[in-house]
Amino acid sequence: MSSGPGAASAPAPDPHDSPPTSDAPAARPARKSSMFSSLTVRNYRLFFMGQVVSNIGTWMQRIAQDWLVLSLTGSSAAVGITTALQFLPMLLFGLYGGVLVDRLRKRPTLLVTQSSMALTAIALAVLTLTGHVQVWHVYVAAFAVGLATVVDNPARQSFVSELVGPGQLQNAVSLNSANFQSARLVGPAVAGLLITGVGTGYAFLFNGLSFIAPLTGLLLMRARELHVVERAPRGKGQLREGVRYVTGRPELIWPIVLVGFVGTFAFNFPVYLSAFADDVFHAGAGAYSMFNTLMAVGSVAGALLAARRGTARLRLLIVAAMAFGALEIVAATTPTLWMFALLMVPLGLFGMTVNVTTNTSIQMSTDPAMRGRVMALYMMIFLGGSPVGAPIVGWITDTYGARVGLAAGGAVAAVAAAVIGVILARVGNLRLSVGWHGGHPRVRFVPREQEALAPAA
Repeated sequence: MSSGPGAASAPAPDPHDSPPTSDAPAARPARKSSMFSSLTVRNYRLFFMGQVVSNIGTWMQRIAQDWLVLSLTGSSAAVGITTALQFLPMLLFGLYGGVLVDRLRKRPTLLVTQSSMALTAIALAVLTLTGHVQVWHVYVAAFAVGLATVVDNPARQSFVSELVGPGQLQNAVSLNSANFQSARLVGPAVAGLLITGVGTGYAFLFNGLSFIAPLTGLLLMRARELHVVERAPRGKGQLREGVRYVTGRPELIWPIVLVGFVGTFAFNFPVYLSAFADDVFHAGAGAYSMFNTLMAVGSVAGALLAARRGTARLRLLIVAAMAFGALEIVAATTPTLWMFALLMVPLGLFGMTVNVTTNTSIQMSTDPAMRGRVMALYMMIFLGGSPVGAPIVGWITDTYGARVGLAAGGAVAAVAAAVIGVILARVGNLRLSVGWHGGHPRVRFVPREQEALAPAA
């Protein structure tokens, strides 16, 4: 990334230090931020505004792409192939993308990846509007977007720290998540209007043109105000180095493992929600749309609440993941559609809390020179988990019913969170403390040394 005056990014953890524990913050910002404090940074504000427009276009293309494939083939399997092709590059080359991101300057890299995705969308729009589109064109476009995402995703994730520095990172990551989830409320609705009104091609065209906003924002940024990050030099063994770096740090590997379990088994909502809408409540596509909308509302609320917090504690990650799993189990037993629908809001809230807390704690605990590789591994496991887990949870849902499928996914998330919480507590030499504080019950982890010194106090 272009260097210039400014504070360094998050410092590299000392390998001789004891690892952060589930009761300790991954890193402590200089001050607690307000909900929108990172928007006071000009460069981040330009980045955020560009993403507002681009994210709406991205959601529009997702809807239009699936609808076009279904219209051309009449096959749900073809829609699944399209989705698989878009995720396949991340699964195959995600770690290599992280190596490239650590070597390259982030802003020029994003200019290239964003431009390539814009051209892909415009090419698909031209083919569709001229009536020449075939299903293999969509397959190629999906795979091309997936290839660009291999580099674009870790570059965007790690670029945020260069825009705002470590003190505002929690807030900026949370606002990015709120931005994306808000677009999830707008994009599909606009896409539906365009598809029914003027045709699928115009949704692709809007997405292609929407990239003008982030590209303009990147070009208008002031390089001297970016936070300096040391780039990794070109060398052999950098992929293995990245994997060793993560596996040697409990504060990195265990949150990533937890997100892997949650993403693979508990985040497969297209499978769960469609089954509940059709097979359990017999309410059709309208109920499915309502479930997704309410979950998006909860996700936006969760992201905004995360933006108000000044720290990213691993303890919060464990609690949120356990609550998320428990809520899925409760939702699986609800007797009525409206009770189930109302539970989508807290599910979205706790799911987003898991996402944002993991993202922030990993970034704050990672050496800036390794951040691209670490974030690529995180995104590969998080994004790749759902396609891998979908056939498994789909089989459980088809065989034993939607209620059993959702409850099983929630149980996996809750148990994984509990086990990893115990592991982090043991790594940090902590114990569970249950007591009263201010007339209220208080449950927390405290150092074992504190317990041993208590009688002498």
